[in-house]
Amino acid sequence: MQQQSQEPDGTAAPRRGRGGRPKNEPGTVREVTIGVRVSRSEFEALKVKADAMSVTPAHWLRQAALSRRLPAPPVPAINREEYANLARLSANLNQLARAGNEGRNVVISNDLVESLRAEVNQLRLALIGIKGSE
Repeated sequence: MQQQSQEPDGTAAPRRGRGGRPKNEPGTVREVTIGVRVSRSEFEALKVKADAMSVTPAHWLRQAALSRRLPAPPVPAINREEYANLARLSANLNQLARAGNEGRNVVISNDLVESLRAEVNQLRLALIGIKGSE
């Protein structure tokens, strides 16, 4: 049986709450743990960085992981192939433009212009993952 505390005058003391820290909002509660193993030297380096910012290593890692820019994902093979095709087309067009700017007579057949248009369309489709059929 729990005994109620009393004030010096004999009256019952008012009940106090449970104490402790108030509960967080449900959306902010961290309830998932990610286990990361590090070497002693890595932990010491993390601790030094965290201490410099007056936070715990866990808080420092969380901030670092969520706020820093990550490396770009690898470029898909199809994009690398099409990039090479684009480089070839660009080089050819650059040569034609240079010749025209130097005042040389540049003659481009309609077939070449149509071929370039078709290749550019295929390139655009390939870059978004659709193989063109022209």
